[in-house]
Amino acid sequence: MKKILWSFLEVVETLVIAVVAVFLVRNFIAQPFLVSGSSMEPSFSDGNYLLIDELTYRFRPPERGEVVVFRYPLDRRAFYIKRVIGLPGERVVIENGEVSVMKDGEELDLKEAYLPVDVTRGSFDVTLSGSEYFVMGDNRNFSFDSRSWGSLSGEDIVGVVRFRLWPVNEAMAFTAPAY
Repeated sequence: MKKILWSFLEVVETLVIAVVAVFLVRNFIAQPFLVSGSSMEPSFSDGNYLLIDELTYRFRPPERGEVVVFRYPLDRRAFYIKRVIGLPGERVVIENGEVSVMKDGEELDLKEAYLPVDVTRGSFDVTLSGSEYFVMGDNRNFSFDSRSWGSLSGEDIVGVVRFRLWPVNEAMAFTAPAY
């Protein structure tokens, strides 16, 4: 009888450790994210299953070109995925299909090699405050992003996309493109 009780306690202990470990990882280190919609095509498609790194931004701010998941500023229950284009203190100008980013009055060399040619339409001009980011989808003509609802507060950013897990034939790790 003691042996059965001891085995039962070991199973319970293992389950408690597993539940605590999953809770800690899911809430503080990484979490899954399912892409819904086409705003990030061709980089990510509807139905892609991603792994979001929530730990990195506790140690450093987001960098230009990183794909981030964030709480939509006008409805914090909704989560969006977009690419960081403008960083705090920079000026973002969209004119004639070109995206320009200025830092300290100097235009940065913004090469968006991950995009097809001439995909950005409309006009926009904004200077970001010390805690704001400008984000856009890669499918610029079909993306509801900072051009529509304004800049994104750094507090709303949940994490950075690190891996695509699904579909399996497209599984891969992601890093920010070099500008």
